[in-house]
Amino acid sequence: MYRYQSPPPLGTAAISTQSLLAQVLGISALGFCITSLGAWLFQDVPAGVGLIAMLVGFGLLFGTYAARRAETLSLLLFYAFTFCEGIGIAPVVGQYARSIGSGVVIDAALTTGLGMFALGAIVYATGLDLRRFQGYVTMALMGLIVIGIISMFVRFVHPETYAWLTLIIFTAYVLIDFARIRAGGDGLTPVMLAVGIYLDALNIFLALLQIFGSRRSND
Repeated sequence: MYRYQSPPPLGTAAISTQSLLAQVLGISALGFCITSLGAWLFQDVPAGVGLIAMLVGFGLLFGTYAARRAETLSLLLFYAFTFCEGIGIAPVVGQYARSIGSGVVIDAALTTGLGMFALGAIVYATGLDLRRFQGYVTMALMGLIVIGIISMFVRFVHPETYAWLTLIIFTAYVLIDFARIRAGGDGLTPVMLAVGIYLDALNIFLALLQIFGSRRSND
């Protein structure tokens, strides 16, 4: 779980918000497809391989931001990152599919997609703008990451509770990111905006997978 903070705007050319939204959703949707492909192709890899892929993905993510002035290169690095993310989450997704059934993975994916659509619709229909609260949401995320690290050694937060907190925080990020797109992107490129939407959805999917998986395993 992570959320890379965008660098200061570069002053990109102005485009219509409808066109910007279409570009961002198109880029992020293809990224999700690539992630799904990576997770399917490498569903039986050991957890160690997934961890290595995640670390490589971190490097590619930083490269995506570093190359943001060259949008084509940035886009290619982003798609390489999404493929590594697919390999990274493959052991987790595979474990849920084998132990509980593939239905839980499908339900988590569908719920994520519908939820993202609903949150985006709320922002565009109401004009809700939570960008001024991004600092607080980021502090909450940093606190959650610290809790997660501590929980690796001393379990004091139930995994499902942690998943719910993750879901709440990244739901707030979705509202913030769609508000940013609706406002014209705050000077960020479509690729940079798509990175935010992609990371929001990925973390929401993993949180829902944990929540749905816990409930079904207890049935």
